[in-house]
Amino acid sequence: MQNDIEVLIEDVRWTETRLIELATRAVDATLTDQGVAQAEVSVLGCNDTRISILNSDFRAKPEPTNVLSWPDEDLAPKVDGDAPAAPVPDPSGKISLGDIAIAYETCAKEAESQGKPLTDHVCHLIVHGTLHLLGYDHVRDQDATLMEALEVKILGRLGVPDPY
Repeated sequence: MQNDIEVLIEDVRWTETRLIELATRAVDATLTDQGVAQAEVSVLGCNDTRISILNSDFRAKPEPTNVLSWPDEDLAPKVDGDAPAAPVPDPSGKISLGDIAIAYETCAKEAESQGKPLTDHVCHLIVHGTLHLLGYDHVRDQDATLMEALEVKILGRLGVPDPY
């Protein structure tokens, strides 16, 4: 069983960072860690202008951000402290998880200010976005701690140092 990861590059600078390869590896590693097979995920490599529009349209925040995600299904736990629900495959066995958008300028600025390679930061943000598609969030401290621990574990398997 193989995941279907579609990467659309709107900003050519993403080709220099090998976004297609990074996103594929990061999404696959996250889904493998979570026991999800045959999932569909779309990733958009855009710029700050585009992500500002998306952030405004979907979150009423007209400003750039590093990464956004739109799950196809709400898998968030119904009770605090519970794990997210497992995604349910369609009749063909595929699981449509949703979409992720990542903004070049914001990511590059963050990586530089944090003194880390852009590729490591991008892997982290794609793992983070994929976990959101799977129902994880970081609204409450307990949930943030769980999500961060998963990110560190998955990134370690990708050879990326602890981002925290």
